Amino acid sequence: MPQLKNRFVIVLLALLGVGFLLTSVLSYFVAEHAMDERIAGEILPLTSDNVYSEIERDLLRSILISSLMATDTFVRDWVTSRENDADAIVRYLHEIQREYGTTTAFFVSEDTRNYYHPRGILKQVAPDDPADEWYFRAREVNSNYTINVDHDTADRTRLSIFVNYRVVDSRGRFLGLTGIGLAVEQVLELIESYERRYSRQIYFVDRNGAVTLASDGEGAHPDLQERPGLAQLATRILTSPSAQLNYRNADGETIFLNSRLVPELDWYLIVAQSKNEAEGQLLRTLGVNIVLALVITGLILGLMYVTLSRYQRRLEQMATTDKLTGAANRHVFEMLFNQVVGNARRRKEPVTLMCLDLDNFKSINDRLGHQAGDEILRQFTREVKSIIRDTDMLFRWGGDEFFLLMAGCSTREAAVVAEKVRAAIGGRDVAIKGESIPLTASIGVTEVTLADNMDSAVGRADRAMYQSKEAGRNRVAIL
Repeated sequence: MPQLKNRFVIVLLALLGVGFLLTSVLSYFVAEHAMDERIAGEILPLTSDNVYSEIERDLLRSILISSLMATDTFVRDWVTSRENDADAIVRYLHEIQREYGTTTAFFVSEDTRNYYHPRGILKQVAPDDPADEWYFRAREVNSNYTINVDHDTADRTRLSIFVNYRVVDSRGRFLGLTGIGLAVEQVLELIESYERRYSRQIYFVDRNGAVTLASDGEGAHPDLQERPGLAQLATRILTSPSAQLNYRNADGETIFLNSRLVPELDWYLIVAQSKNEAEGQLLRTLGVNIVLALVITGLILGLMYVTLSRYQRRLEQMATTDKLTGAANRHVFEMLFNQVVGNARRRKEPVTLMCLDLDNFKSINDRLGHQAGDEILRQFTREVKSIIRDTDMLFRWGGDEFFLLMAGCSTREAAVVAEKVRAAIGGRDVAIKGESIPLTASIGVTEVTLADNMDSAVGRADRAMYQSKEAGRNRVAIL
């Protein structure tokens, strides 16, 4: 048996190992052959989707906050009250900035043109001030909000992304613009983390092809129309919601590019990858796959070997059924006792243990022989099984002693069953070798308590059985 098991494990090791290796190598050649299509049609779009999902989470949070500010009844009521308490709106903006951790928060009133900031009124916007063009441009658009990258009014050295949300009253009258600002440095950190994570070039461009956000590693960030090999494809990118294409850069390297419009920002998300880098990743992936295949094969086989060995030892150590009577044997009782009792306790059901012993069996066995004794034990077992429930478990403990484990059965109910068994055994004789042998049984019944373990419960049931013998045999005792 051990040799058969070892041969089985070795064959399985060979099959799994060869299978994993062949799969990895074949996958590499198939992937290499179809790499261009996979990069353009699967890998880059998937990366774009992942980046877009994180952009929604990280950047569009600003749009939601600005929307909540624009629809806040406090802001509307404060404006319609002719902005009497400037400190109130300043405190409100300060709380927004503190609560959401934004770079800035603002409100610009249409009536007074005051620019409110957490530090107070910074200025009054004017149409002839180039720094205020954003306000007069945003107030004329039809959408609820606009997004622009501009220098912070409170700190002209800091470049920020602003979400400008229109504030209107219940009649639709324009009251001003409110929103928050997100430092460009934060977004650049996001883009750099995306590039490190996906090993691809990621940047944003506006509808004119100008780069609006890109990592510092890209240098001067030329517009799409100024990039060698990409200039003739810029129109295709900027006129389509999404595009997949490839081109050769100034170094003659093939670049795969995926673009998609991010409508919330009105920018295009560009994800690009070098073919040379993709081939290197493919080789690295092959190596990783082979290592993982070997590790997984080893783990599977190790687990299988341990499992087979454990179950083999169990099967070799136990015979679940007593061959003579067909009842479960003592080893099974020891295995199942805690499980049956534990399940019954979780269901808050009683468990009763019964000890059954044939009276004067030894003398019958000695006088008529072991074959007669064996037949008596078989008939006794059949009689008991015909009376008990299907869920009750009968075990041969040894010799003519049996135990009956009854889950969901109280002591009173078990006593009724015990009496039926006693009456059935004592109600008829057994014909052996032409001789009619009268049989009786002494039975002890006990309930398994919370404080019991297997030994204490068995010992108490055994004592109850001996009490019935001492009281004259052929009776039931409860302990």
